[in-house]
Amino acid sequence: MLDQGGDYLFALKANRPAMLAEVAAFFADPPEALAAHTTTEADHGRIETRHHRVTHCVDWIFGDRAEPGAPAMPGLATLACVIATRDGGPPSTRYYLSSARLAPQAFAAAVRAHWAIENSLHWVLDVTFDEDRARNRADNGPENLAILRRLALNILNTALPEMPVSRKRKRAGWSDNFARSIIGQMR
Repeated sequence: MLDQGGDYLFALKANRPAMLAEVAAFFADPPEALAAHTTTEADHGRIETRHHRVTHCVDWIFGDRAEPGAPAMPGLATLACVIATRDGGPPSTRYYLSSARLAPQAFAAAVRAHWAIENSLHWVLDVTFDEDRARNRADNGPENLAILRRLALNILNTALPEMPVSRKRKRAGWSDNFARSIIGQMR
């Protein structure tokens, strides 16, 4: 990825407990003031405030204090933290590692872009196509069906954009004429 000009932005989760604890301790009491950016969004009847903080001081995470067996993070340039609060409820804190040297505003945009992909693709595939319950496990079957689901989703997304995908899928199953009209809109 890095050798082809791309960057990574990984969420740091509990499967690396020592690294997560070190990064959490760092953000709890940083040695210097950190660059920060706050966003507030009102969506789905709730208000969410996100406080983003980033640091480019990453050398301490490796060396003697590193977790044994921890994966090497080549090109690590940014550690970041998001503290999100919904409607005055308890805050949730997430930590991220990135190879890009991100300002807080750029980090906030990158994290939101990731969730946009999650919400617009993976959620739709799971809910509309019931992908998580697929039981095909042999050979190339899972990959082939995943490609067909994404192809079908792309076709459904481009045809009749004002109608929900789930409704278009159901109508195409009921009516051959409607299915032909959806397929006929492919370009």
